[in-house]
Amino acid sequence: MVFSSLVFLCIFLPVTLMLYFVVKNQAYRNGLLIITSLLFYAWGEPIWVTILIFSAMTDYFHALLVEKYRGSWQSKAALASSMILNISLLGFFKYWSFIVQNINLAFGLNLPYSNFHLPIGISFYTFQTISYVIDVYRGEVAAQKSPFKLLLFVSLFPQLVAGPILRYKDIAREIDHRTATLAGFSAGVSRFVTGLGKKVVFANTAGEISEFFLKGNVAGLPVLGAWFGIALFALQIYFDFSGYSDMAIGLGKMFGFNYKENFDYPYISRSATEFWRRWHMTLGSFFKDYVYIPLGGNRKNPVRNLFVVWFLTGLWHGASWNFIVWGLYYGLLIFVERKVLLKVFGAIPRWVSHVYFFVTMLIGWVFFYFTDLRIGLRFLGTMFGLGADKLTNAEFLIHFENNVLFFVLAIIACFPVKKLLQVWVERLTHQKRAAGLVVNGIVRPAFEFTVLLISIILLVGKTYNPFLYFRF
Repeated sequence: MVFSSLVFLCIFLPVTLMLYFVVKNQAYRNGLLIITSLLFYAWGEPIWVTILIFSAMTDYFHALLVEKYRGSWQSKAALASSMILNISLLGFFKYWSFIVQNINLAFGLNLPYSNFHLPIGISFYTFQTISYVIDVYRGEVAAQKSPFKLLLFVSLFPQLVAGPILRYKDIAREIDHRTATLAGFSAGVSRFVTGLGKKVVFANTAGEISEFFLKGNVAGLPVLGAWFGIALFALQIYFDFSGYSDMAIGLGKMFGFNYKENFDYPYISRSATEFWRRWHMTLGSFFKDYVYIPLGGNRKNPVRNLFVVWFLTGLWHGASWNFIVWGLYYGLLIFVERKVLLKVFGAIPRWVSHVYFFVTMLIGWVFFYFTDLRIGLRFLGTMFGLGADKLTNAEFLIHFENNVLFFVLAIIACFPVKKLLQVWVERLTHQKRAAGLVVNGIVRPAFEFTVLLISIILLVGKTYNPFLYFRF
């Protein structure tokens, strides 16, 4: 089931909310959320829900062992067992076919393999259970004594299939002592509607337009057509993933949970370094705390640690060489920025570094989009005039003219418009409180109602349209 579906919006969510607020006992509410979360997952994954439960329960027992034998070899053995099991489970479903194919290619073998169906969200909930056991081992959080409460943490439907990546220590207290307030519920609805609009209005539309430029004959594209197509994909993946994160955070607030932010207007960045402080922040935080720092961080072999993290970041996104290249590409950019470019950016006009980021970011999305690296490299060549016959052509001009208004509005929506609007009203009225009342009391509700109405209209008659990050 997906958030941007009429089944979820008109049936699943209203019924779940109604039952949740009818029940006052926290234990019953937790039980209800477990049942509805497993139903939410089983709606599209009726078989693989068993993998989710198995992962949660095995790490429930591992954490108890880690805590019971803290400081001894048994504790380390339990931690190692948890890591091996989790990585093996993820590796089997996500990477086994990729590994065998490359062994066959490298050694001329013909080993059999099967393309397993990837359980939705396995990359996300596996990282959550890994971080839980590690945090128990480090003594940062107590092991959860109730298997049902740990299952609730792992299976919560708002963030189950595409993040943000939760850490148990961040919501441990809320499992037992959360409070769903009217203000929190209102903020949650607002955030959810914002995310729904990002997905339905912007991401879906950008994806439909971009297909003409990205799924056709790369050799026949003009230069500007290639740039326009990959820019549309950049918009699609941002609104798709940040929209899901907004909806997840909003749903969490409705039920009294506070999830960490996952995006902070990444396209206003001036460098790859800044971009990755703003994009998929919970993934970056995971790799920093559980890979980069344990390897030595900035103190010991920082260059090695940097490229290990970016190799793993690319591999996490998919079992394909293009994702590995994409990850290492950003590792190289960040390395060069640390050594040279960040110092230069402080001495040049801001617009120059924004142009640098824009170009390098779009090149990165080419590696991400094209799973066939040969096609991706040909597309890159077209972007820079190699193999392209023309700068533009009639087909590109028609598509651009028909969609230029949407393109401009989508770019504007990548900026913190609400904050800018409040500042503008503040200057106009010379009163900060009045500006807040105008924006939050009049403009925002009217805007959100319009977004919700447009989204529902656009969803009527639409075919299944999952989020891009479901496949990771």
